[in-house]
Amino acid sequence: MRDTAGTLHSLQVIDPEGGKRFQPGGRVKGCYHAIGKPEGVLIVCEGYATGVSIHQASGHAVAVAFNAGNLEAVALALRSKYPDARLIVAADDDWRTDGNPGMSKATAAARAAGGWLAVPVFPEGRPDKATDFNDLHKLAGLEAVRACIDSAQPVAAPALRDAYGGDSWPDPVPLPDALPPVALFDEELLPQALRGWVADIAIRMQCPPDFPAVGALVALSSLIGARAVVSPKARDDWRVVPNLWGLIVGRPGVMKSPALGEALKPLHRLEAIEREQWKAAHEAWTLDCKVAELAAKQNEKQAASMAAKDPAKARALLTPADLPEEPTARRYVVNDATVEKLGEILESNPWGTLCYRDEIHGLLCSLDRQGQEGSRAFYLQAYDGNQGYTVDRIIRGTHYIPRVCLALLGGIQPGKVQSYVREAVAGGAGDDGLLQRFGLAVWPDVSREFVYVDQWPDTPAKQAAWAVFERLNQLQPASDTDPHEWRFSPEAQGLFVEWLEPFETEIRGEELHPALVSHLAKYRKLIPALALLFALVDTPDSGNVIHERELLRALAWGDYLRTHAERLYAAAVIPETAGARLLLDKIKAGKLTDGDGVLLDAFTPRLVAVKHWAGLATPDAARKAADLLADYGWLMREAVPTGAAGGRPSERYLIHPMLLKGGA
Repeated sequence: MRDTAGTLHSLQVIDPEGGKRFQPGGRVKGCYHAIGKPEGVLIVCEGYATGVSIHQASGHAVAVAFNAGNLEAVALALRSKYPDARLIVAADDDWRTDGNPGMSKATAAARAAGGWLAVPVFPEGRPDKATDFNDLHKLAGLEAVRACIDSAQPVAAPALRDAYGGDSWPDPVPLPDALPPVALFDEELLPQALRGWVADIAIRMQCPPDFPAVGALVALSSLIGARAVVSPKARDDWRVVPNLWGLIVGRPGVMKSPALGEALKPLHRLEAIEREQWKAAHEAWTLDCKVAELAAKQNEKQAASMAAKDPAKARALLTPADLPEEPTARRYVVNDATVEKLGEILESNPWGTLCYRDEIHGLLCSLDRQGQEGSRAFYLQAYDGNQGYTVDRIIRGTHYIPRVCLALLGGIQPGKVQSYVREAVAGGAGDDGLLQRFGLAVWPDVSREFVYVDQWPDTPAKQAAWAVFERLNQLQPASDTDPHEWRFSPEAQGLFVEWLEPFETEIRGEELHPALVSHLAKYRKLIPALALLFALVDTPDSGNVIHERELLRALAWGDYLRTHAERLYAAAVIPETAGARLLLDKIKAGKLTDGDGVLLDAFTPRLVAVKHWAGLATPDAARKAADLLADYGWLMREAVPTGAAGGRPSERYLIHPMLLKGGA
């Protein structure tokens, strides 16, 4: 007799008369004799001959407990070692013994270990001493044994019976809708010059137009940077820099990256031109430096010959010549830079640039790490766009950035953003408003229908949009230190106040979730910034005045974006149902089976994980999904006690009978 680790603890001896004796002093409880190797199904029985008959009939591994009193201990030990196995306790039917200890002990063992119970069914004329599966084998053959094993039934756990009063289950509650609805994108939200181009990208790529639209606005805002600001109030020094932060949410394969790539092509073209111009300028500067170096050497020779005769003239010859400052290239897009390097880039690009991350989850997580508090503060300040920043380091010295101004753009997957939202609003390191700064956050519905499109880009629409990029690329600040200041027209000013007063009243109330309030509060910047952006696109020669039409478009964006924000922050108040829905669908479709293809009425998280279903490929993911289904009545949690070796109880989930019958 061995334990689950394979350690030998005792022996049983059977004498010629059939008497059975265990080795004196040997351990029996929880130990057994194994027949066969476990492969999904384990059967526990009392006697050795019974075990051999069961193994021959079923082919399954058998654990011989040697007596009824040891059945439960062995079953629990095996359940602990094989939590995902289908465990069957094969009972002896001691029908002529008071209390039928074989049946009662086997039933208790199956119940304790969350297992199944198999009972021998004898033909007519059953002898009094026919009680176990070996007796059935001799009387009716192996087919009869196999039929009884295949007819094993699960034994309801005490917790289940106590909670539901026997076999009755309450009706399950439908899972909550995970995603609130969002407003559809309307092309009227875009300036006329951008509409055709954005629509053409969406059609050719079969992606939501929200993706390229957000990418285009963020890219344009990076060209403006801090060169122009808007004063939302008529008599106040409040200034808003129109650098925008955009976030597009979509599962893999919905063309997030290609759509943003198309929206950023004008910037990449401008950067390529800038690099060519910088290369020529830098080559000329290098030649100027060499000429100056040669001239300095010649002057040094002349000064040496004149030092004694005319010291003043010699000193004049040794005076260094003024060299032109080394040319620097304007940076349009930064992809993956440390905060230190990003600071250096902004030193030479003091009016701002764009930081683009294809998958922005990596950036968010890196800023959450311990020791990255300074980097996080840098990004938080970069959102404002008009504040200076000083970096003091022992080796690198002191660097001063006149204004930290970044537009930020990237994509993220739904599961990752939901997880991040939960952590960010739970009072952790992420609860400082960084996520809420993504005012242009969109999470559109993606159509399941695909239309094959093979057509050339709309050249006129593309040229019209790219012309806007080229024009804004020429935008210069009012002076070396001051931006252009834009203000609302009287009509637009009245409209802004009409929007702002009820908006401020709402976000000061208690009705909205604090995370959503924190996000909406950033609309104080977003709405004026969008209005300025639209004015610079549509009416650049209006004398730095933003008219009512541009503000109305910005307010329409605010209404549209709010629905997406409500979807985004719903993750903070609505449980993640994607995994639970997937698991429920698999159960309904009859996919949750054991190794023999038999439908399960109970399972462990590990058994689900080995199926390698997307979203449920780890025990933790399966456990979270099952817990949610249990909360809504589709499953019942059950803690299976540990065996003799100890350890934590294993988890097991019983499936609602309605699902097993094909209901719901």
